Amino acid sequence: MKLPHFLSSYLKHSKDLMDSHDEGEAMSLAVGGDYEAVGMLEFQLLKHLGLRPEHTVVDVGCGSGRLAYRLKDYLTGPYVGIDVVPELFQYAQRKCGRDDWRFYAAPGTVIPEPDASADFITFFSVFTHLQFEETYRYLQDARRVLKPGGKIVFSFLEFRIPSHWNIFEASLQDTRPDKVLNQFMDRDGINAWAQHLGLEIDQILDGDRNYIPLDQLIRWDDGREMRSEGSLGQSACVLGLPELPHHD
Repeated sequence: MKLPHFLSSYLKHSKDLMDSHDEGEAMSLAVGGDYEAVGMLEFQLLKHLGLRPEHTVVDVGCGSGRLAYRLKDYLTGPYVGIDVVPELFQYAQRKCGRDDWRFYAAPGTVIPEPDASADFITFFSVFTHLQFEETYRYLQDARRVLKPGGKIVFSFLEFRIPSHWNIFEASLQDTRPDKVLNQFMDRDGINAWAQHLGLEIDQILDGDRNYIPLDQLIRWDDGREMRSEGSLGQSACVLGLPELPHHD
């Protein structure tokens, strides 16, 4: 049976890194590097969007735990980390040391969690590597798992952001059959998906702007610093599931 492209490419990519680097470095590079900076930016973004300690978070594509590690001393509610590469989420589980949290392998493009159980569902650097049909299936199931009033947060690449073009150029030059896909999305498509799924677009944040308020210094691996505000580099979309109407 042929493995899905995103699974076969990621398994190979992760294995190559683990074969050529020590564990900590490999676990950072496997999720694109800047482990500390990106994890803190994701955490600060979720707090800005209303994440509270008692909330339930489902982190799809949790990788080696960039976000989970930043949440471990903040989140008192449940956390679920899902990823296609066992070595990554197992490392995240060890690093976080939260026995009450669950990490497991992603079974395709579904989220095996109960209906209406999550306050936040995140897809950081996930849809950037999936086909559109796979992304939509994930969003379909995320809507089922999301509580009314909850939020789906995902990052994405788009051609309207000039700084994203270099990623497309790199993909053009990479002719390897097993390369990791870099998928671009457009806002018309996101709007159509939201309408069909009964979700509301809460906001879309431009990837070339600083859209995350910061309460501490962020330092990237290359020495760059972000102080009062920052950005993940990718654009970010926040989808909401409307609250159920109250009946007297």
